[in-house]
Amino acid sequence: MLLTGATGFVGRAVRPALARAGWRVRGLSRHAAEARRRWPGLEWVAGDVGDEASCARALAGCTAALYLVHGMGEGPGYQAREVTQARRFARAAATAGIERIVYLGGVAPPPGDASAHLRSRLAVGETLRAGIVPTLELRASMIIGHGSLSWLIVRDLAARLPVMVLPSWLRSRTQPVAIDDVTVALTRALALPVAELEGSCWFDLPGPETLSGREILEETARVLGRPRPRMLEVPLLTPRLSSLWVRFVTRADWAVAREVVVGLTADLLARDARYWELIDHPRLLPFAEAARRALAAERREARPAHGAWAAIERALARGA
Repeated sequence: MLLTGATGFVGRAVRPALARAGWRVRGLSRHAAEARRRWPGLEWVAGDVGDEASCARALAGCTAALYLVHGMGEGPGYQAREVTQARRFARAAATAGIERIVYLGGVAPPPGDASAHLRSRLAVGETLRAGIVPTLELRASMIIGHGSLSWLIVRDLAARLPVMVLPSWLRSRTQPVAIDDVTVALTRALALPVAELEGSCWFDLPGPETLSGREILEETARVLGRPRPRMLEVPLLTPRLSSLWVRFVTRADWAVAREVVVGLTADLLARDARYWELIDHPRLLPFAEAARRALAAERREARPAHGAWAAIERALARGA
């Protein structure tokens, strides 16, 4: 099977699960030589999802594909480019005889509240599902795990700010899901009997708890062993302005973090949890356990953060 986005956060996490499930995995990367040096045990093909010729080479001999590519942060116009890339990939997959595409997208907000980032992710899903190859779109909101951008933002804010302003948009609710559960969802999606699906379709991937942004920050502080941060409500602090202090405090890439923060103005709640029943995976990791695992993975990496904010974080940890 072909794994696109194989070097990204979700791609790196799902690869071992795919191997355990018996899949022979081929990775598609624009930097295949570098990827081959870092992960020599995987077959790598150089190419881009927007290039039908390289997609055809990568898809040759495959029966399924995981589409984990997102262009957020690649500059103005990325939404149109993402849709074009998805359309070309769908055509190449049909020509190659692929039997199923599985795409990881984002939960749909209430009508009229979608940010550019969420509109793009939903449009990519619609484009893939409109193709000839049966496509299963899975929609997650915040994914908790080491390497997740949204988790990095939450983790750094909770670890570094004992007092923080609380914009009104942090009342918005979501259902964070652990990367461990997402990997199960993606792996089992590839093996779902066709009879269980009605052609191309989509399902939400909600976590087991519904939490506001404020509750997520408070629970993260608790898992970190910090006192509950003091939060001062500032209703006029918009998501766009908030992205500036996210840039100042966290290690998240600002071009991407800005898109994520601006998309937090509305609830991101699943329509239902049917998919977990469909794949017989009823026991989902609660937020606190997912956070503990993310922090443990960060410690195992043994790459401590540097700079003034990292020093503040260590000082606060000693005083906790």
